[in-house]
Amino acid sequence: MLHRCFIVIGALLSLAVSPLVALESCQATGYPGIPGIPGLPGRDGRDGERGQKGDPGQLLHGTAGPKKGAKGEPGPLGYPGKRGQSGEPGEAGVPGTQGGPGEPGEDGKTAGVQQQAAFSVARGTSEFPDRTSFIRFTKIITNINDDYNSVTGRFKCRVPGTYYFVYHASIEDRFCVLLKRDNTPLAPFCDHRRGKRQVTSGGLAVYLSKDQEVWMETQTYRGMTGKTTGYSIFSGFLLHAH
Repeated sequence: MLHRCFIVIGALLSLAVSPLVALESCQATGYPGIPGIPGLPGRDGRDGERGQKGDPGQLLHGTAGPKKGAKGEPGPLGYPGKRGQSGEPGEAGVPGTQGGPGEPGEDGKTAGVQQQAAFSVARGTSEFPDRTSFIRFTKIITNINDDYNSVTGRFKCRVPGTYYFVYHASIEDRFCVLLKRDNTPLAPFCDHRRGKRQVTSGGLAVYLSKDQEVWMETQTYRGMTGKTTGYSIFSGFLLHAH
């Protein structure tokens, strides 16, 4: 296809050149001819031969910089770090100087009384106590330091320790009573026999902290009575101070 194009272009050039030749042969002075058509781009040439190896380059060393730069400004304060592990306990310090004498203690007799706590009270009325209510024992037999309150029917602990509480009830009907400490029931005591006057009793050892209160409280059955010949009694005393 490329060969045919060259043939056509050659024919056209021959047609254009022949008149010009005729004119030039006929006339003394001619006119410039028409520029020819640009030829096609030629093909790339072959690779040249490999050149010789050049000389090695020279390594130039620059001057050394300063060994240490100037000290910079302090940075901003960082956040506190986590607490590290505790160190080993240090050695015992030197004993301090002896303190001055303390205040005189209480008289031995007075201190002994302060560690005592006991009461024994009686109920001498023939009327039954109120249902589901505290029982008041109004007749005082023993009441050290007035720890038992005959108005409220409650014993208030002044000396912390272990106490023993006991009751003896004269009853004419079914009877159920609770021993309470600060509104917490400690133990119920009940007797369901009827139709005969009798006595029932119960007791319990209880630990009390300072200012805790203990009392007896009725439930549905409240057949406790008292007469001149037979009281109902409530007692308590300190077994061991803590």
